Amino acid sequence: MLIAGTVPVTDMPLIFGRVEKEGEKLRVDGHYLPCTQGTMAMVSAALATTCHLGLEPPRVLLAGDIGTGKGSRLIYHYLIEHIEELAPRVLALHYCLPIVTLMQKLYTAVEKCRPRPVLIADAGSMYAAKAAGVAPHFDIFTPDPSEIAFLADPEAVHPAYISRHLFEDAFARVPELIKRAYANGGAAKCLLVKGAVDYIVKDGVIVDEIKEPDIPQMECIGGTGDTITGMVTAFTYAGMDPDQAASISAKANRAAGQRANPTPATSVAEIIDQLPVVFRENLCSWSGICTR
Repeated sequence: MLIAGTVPVTDMPLIFGRVEKEGEKLRVDGHYLPCTQGTMAMVSAALATTCHLGLEPPRVLLAGDIGTGKGSRLIYHYLIEHIEELAPRVLALHYCLPIVTLMQKLYTAVEKCRPRPVLIADAGSMYAAKAAGVAPHFDIFTPDPSEIAFLADPEAVHPAYISRHLFEDAFARVPELIKRAYANGGAAKCLLVKGAVDYIVKDGVIVDEIKEPDIPQMECIGGTGDTITGMVTAFTYAGMDPDQAASISAKANRAAGQRANPTPATSVAEIIDQLPVVFRENLCSWSGICTR
C-alpha cells in the first residue's frame, strides 16, 4: 500500500518510507508529523486499520506544499519515474495540486504496472483525475456532496468552477448528481459520497446508504472525511472489494465519532484513537474478518 500526498509544511522535502506512530505524532523517514486533517489524518486512520488487521504499515510519499505546487510536482514526478519499481498493490492519492498534464503522465505510468494497482483518489488528486479525463479508470473516489457536484459537471476543471445549478442544493441532490457524474465520465468505478448520508456506489448504482449513528458535530471537525479514505485504502489492501471497504469505513468512522462524543473543539486524532475499539467490537459482524 502506498499513500501519496502533500502536507502544509514550508520547505519540507520529499520523504518516503513506512509510517510509525510515536506518541501523538507520526514518524516517516526521520520526520515527525502531527495527526491533523488532510493527508496525515488519512495516513493515521490507515495505520490504525493495518495495525488491527496485522498488516504491514502503509508506505507514504509526502512533500510540503503550502499552495505553490512545488511539493505536488515532486510527488507526481517521483511516482511517474518510480511507480513500476515501487509496485504497490494499492495506490491512494490525496492532497496534491490538480496538475492535469502530470496526472495524465502518472496514469500512463500506472497502466504499465503489472499487476496494475488499485487506484484511489480524494481531494486534489481526485480533481486532477477528473480534469485529466481518467476518472472512470480509477477504482475508488471519496467525494463529499460539493465534490460530487464537481464530478457531475462536464465542463468544470476544478470545484471552484462548478456550474451554479449543480452546486445549489448539492446536499439534497446527491443521488441525481451521482447519476450525472457517471453519465459525464466524472466518476470512478466505486464512489463513497461522504455526508449526512454516506452513499456507497458501484458502477453507477447506489448499493448502500449509511445514516446512523448521526453525529452532526463531526461535520465541523477537519479531517473526518480524510479518515474514511484512509480506512478505505487499508481495507482494500486487506483484500476487500471496494464497495465493501467503503461501507465498513463509513460505519467505522461514525462509530468512532460516537465513542469520542465530539464537540467542535475535538481533534480528528481523538476520533482516530477510537478506531481500535470500534474494530474489535464491530469488524467481525460487519465483514466476517474476525481477529483476536
